[in-house]
Amino acid sequence: MKVWVDADACPRVIKEIIFRASDRLQLPVLLVANKRLSNDNSALIESIVVDAGFDVADDYIAEHAGAEDVVITADIPLAARIVEKGCVALDPRGDLYTEENVGERLSMRDFMMELRSGGIVQGGPGQFSLADRQRFASSLDRLLTQKLRGRRPA
Repeated sequence: MKVWVDADACPRVIKEIIFRASDRLQLPVLLVANKRLSNDNSALIESIVVDAGFDVADDYIAEHAGAEDVVITADIPLAARIVEKGCVALDPRGDLYTEENVGERLSMRDFMMELRSGGIVQGGPGQFSLADRQRFASSLDRLLTQKLRGRRPA
């Protein structure tokens, strides 16, 4: 099992939580971005640099992640591709993407983009809070424990 991170927009505090889990469980982490990122000087953490461009990192992750892997991303279209492939995806706020919810999230994302482009709604998600970080850490721990025990995350 590997942990793939859509790292371009992943907050540093979330990466630090992932690094600690990697060290504790001895799991490889792959940070995918269009620039070199700090890998916390761990042999378990690899930074993969892809070409700049729209969805290049997403395409790389979708192509290389396996069914046993976990993908961390806030990108809902990437999460939909990952779930469709049979992989597990978790967003940086601790919400698990599933076959049951990813379609709804994709529709809501598209709807909100329309509202923003029309000037009806402005802004995006709120700032990361301590509760978000705690929820992510708890969700990641639960997810990795389930995967390591050979159970499908619920």
